[in-house]
Amino acid sequence: MSAEETTKTIKAYCLRLLARREHSRKELLNKCSLKGFQKNDVLPVLDELTNKGWQDDARYAESYARQRIQKGYGPLAVQYELSQNGVQPDTIEPLLHSVADSWLDVLEQVYHKKYTHDRRLSRQEWAKRSRFLLQRGFPADMVSALFTHLAIRFPKF
Repeated sequence: MSAEETTKTIKAYCLRLLARREHSRKELLNKCSLKGFQKNDVLPVLDELTNKGWQDDARYAESYARQRIQKGYGPLAVQYELSQNGVQPDTIEPLLHSVADSWLDVLEQVYHKKYTHDRRLSRQEWAKRSRFLLQRGFPADMVSALFTHLAIRFPKF
């Protein structure tokens, strides 16, 4: 296959992927590598797609973050996943502040979707609920703030 045909094939493949959903540059590069294309052949195509505005990491990050927030994930999880997908930290930080109106509101929705509102919990139940929220990517101080906001306490011994 000639270089021109390879470039056309790579471009067509990338456009098919982008037609389905937004992809980060790193994701496209990984998928092309798995398909057997050489990195040196893929990079110029990705540059072209970026210059034409067909691929944009900031747009991908916003779309991805909104999706993960709707599924009940917190800022730490979203930040980690975006960085794993090749989005630069200077893009992630402002995005996390702008995408969710209030992380505490998101946290409260996730909590109420999973648990009933009990004001008094055993230590074991309190720890279980805290672990769930922490595993969803919410920071410990935010989880504590939620429990304070909802006036949830556990009995002292």
